[in-house]
Amino acid sequence: MPKFVIEREIPGAGTLSSEELRGISQTSNGVLATMGGRAQWVQSYVTDDKVYCVYVAEDADAVREHARAGGFPADVVSTVRAVIDPTTGEAS
Repeated sequence: MPKFVIEREIPGAGTLSSEELRGISQTSNGVLATMGGRAQWVQSYVTDDKVYCVYVAEDADAVREHARAGGFPADVVSTVRAVIDPTTGEAS
């Protein structure tokens, strides 16, 4: 399944408490449990006013469906075309 990066505009995201983040995570997990494996949450990065999420999903529509059902914004949904890291620059 393809990998996606989702950009979510959430003003004040960086000030959310651990309890609030736990609640958001529980909501997300609950929605994913109803989707029959069509989407999987990998990880999210919380910044001051945005949350960037990495998902593996059958398609972008499954990502958007999860967002709608969970009440989350999904302002930008981008398909990951390649993954690079420091080892990418090493000679083979």
